[in-house]
Amino acid sequence: MTTITYPPKPSPGDRIAVISPASGLPELFPRPFELGLERLREEFGLEPVEYPTTRRMGTTPQERAADINAAFADPDVKAVIASIGGDDQITVLPFLDRELIRAHPKPFFGMSDNTNLLAFLRNTGIVGYHGATVMTALGRPGAMHPQTAASLRAALFTSGAYELAPAERWRDIDRDWRDPATFETEPETRPGTGWIWHHADRVVEGRSWGGALEIVGWLLMADREIGSDLSEYDGGVLLLETSEELPSATEVFRTLRNMGERGLLGRFSALLMGRPKTWSFEQPNSPEEAARYAAEQREAVLRVLRMYAPDMPAVFDVDFGHTDPQLVLPYGGTIRVDGPSRRITVTY
Repeated sequence: MTTITYPPKPSPGDRIAVISPASGLPELFPRPFELGLERLREEFGLEPVEYPTTRRMGTTPQERAADINAAFADPDVKAVIASIGGDDQITVLPFLDRELIRAHPKPFFGMSDNTNLLAFLRNTGIVGYHGATVMTALGRPGAMHPQTAASLRAALFTSGAYELAPAERWRDIDRDWRDPATFETEPETRPGTGWIWHHADRVVEGRSWGGALEIVGWLLMADREIGSDLSEYDGGVLLLETSEELPSATEVFRTLRNMGERGLLGRFSALLMGRPKTWSFEQPNSPEEAARYAAEQREAVLRVLRMYAPDMPAVFDVDFGHTDPQLVLPYGGTIRVDGPSRRITVTY
């Protein structure tokens, strides 16, 4: 069983590495990136440090791995955060120096394609943090969502228990980063709808694993960072969420079914399912279409649970992942799911 520990936390005034281990989108969309850097400095008191591939598209996996290794090795850098996600970070993993990173543990913040690096860190014995990339969470037009900001501040600077809360207001509709008008006002949000509980009859607590469902599926297919000893996941809390690619309910079902067939799904003590993103520029669903998409995804997940983990508690529409707010969850850290009290508490 891997021993997983929380890395030391930064303090205001410290340097934080800003890297692009998945995609160099800051080159194409400088406005949300610069806004995110500004907030790291002014609202969190951290000094961003960029690396050679941070603002470059088309970099090689070896180049991006070199930046990750360098960020962890630098003694003056106290934390690491991803600019944004992408779709090929799995190709970076073979070039990471596991022993170097193990010897220099630091908090890493990322989501989406950064699920790859979060899984790598967990297997290296380091708790990471799922959420709060520079361009999406910190670079949000108008202002950061207050629940995202509070969660990120707690994860960055504090240790101990932090109770999550359902979003008071949320959104999953984006605006064009190419349009300067996008950044003149805050995005429109809608009232929160709360969490949906399933088998909320017990209290469970365990170390988390999972991330973006599409990336988890790729890790399973490539047999990367899963491990042969599945007892590693016994009693853990499974975190899953889906992206702006809007995978169909059938695809979600099949990925989870394959986790069940591998003997992985039933090992967890609880599932937290992120609020699904239901809108994209390629598929701008109406409110009715969006509600139907979310309901179909939830039923697909419940169908798999009935097959492979019929007694597992699950919570749907938790506000982490590709929707806004983007609550930060410890990856490999402890999460407590209290069904009778309808509470979720994470340990930062």
